[in-house]
Amino acid sequence: MKWPLVSVLVPCFNHELYIEECLLSILQQDYDNFELIVVNDGSTDASASKIEALRQVYDFQFYQQENKGVSAALNNALSHARGEFVITHDSDDVMLAGRIQRQVSYMLDHPEVGLLGAKVIYIDSNGKPLKHKISSDTRVQRWSFDELLADAYAVGAPVALYRREAIDKVGGYDPSIKVQDFQMTLRIAEVGYKVDILPDRVTLYRRHETNISKTAYKSQLTYDLKVIEVYRDNPAYEAGRLAIINKALKESVVMDKKFARGLFASVPVHRWNRLTWKRFRHFVFKYSKPKGAQ
Repeated sequence: MKWPLVSVLVPCFNHELYIEECLLSILQQDYDNFELIVVNDGSTDASASKIEALRQVYDFQFYQQENKGVSAALNNALSHARGEFVITHDSDDVMLAGRIQRQVSYMLDHPEVGLLGAKVIYIDSNGKPLKHKISSDTRVQRWSFDELLADAYAVGAPVALYRREAIDKVGGYDPSIKVQDFQMTLRIAEVGYKVDILPDRVTLYRRHETNISKTAYKSQLTYDLKVIEVYRDNPAYEAGRLAIINKALKESVVMDKKFARGLFASVPVHRWNRLTWKRFRHFVFKYSKPKGAQ
């Protein structure tokens, strides 16, 4: 029996509005040497029934589990995966045509790369493209471990393609870290694999009110700080800690000013960078109520 070269893993939790479009965008790729593995992570909406309806037509692997989080769902999918390469794809995003072929070709030509990322196009909940700054840089970016740590840079699920041996070498996903991309990025770079980012746009990344960055920025902050704690002796640690705090400030200066105030106080002012000061200006001016406002 011929084994697939690529395993595409899709963990799903309560994405009944998007799961069909997501899975069809994968199944209709112009590359056929892959398997699709979907894990329903205890959804309480109609996600499971919609996945099963598609499975009856396309016959991919489908597993169900109690709600345990993304990392546990990915480990479940990995236990069934046979591919040399692994793609993790969020169940509310859309894979663009040619994505698998492009990334696999690059990985085959670059055996030193353990994790390959790319760029996205942002869309809203209805699939309409959002205006955002697009870089004109067409070079492939290569990140070192220290650079990834200092910038708190994660190769996100919407664009990530992993070498399976790299995932296995670092022990898979840590179920205690439910926001998993950052930890996996660092671990793979730490053990010596290269991490490259293609300039290609390979996914439509959906922004909506249930994105983790909007709904769980406090827990994401906790997870990210836990991830870098093991690297406290690395010279890039403090820069990475500030980068993580800056991410949390993006939402908290709007959603929870008391929490934001505590984040600002947790970093000595002399260590603030331009982004921290930008967040602080938003905190003080942009989101302050005018005098006399009720």
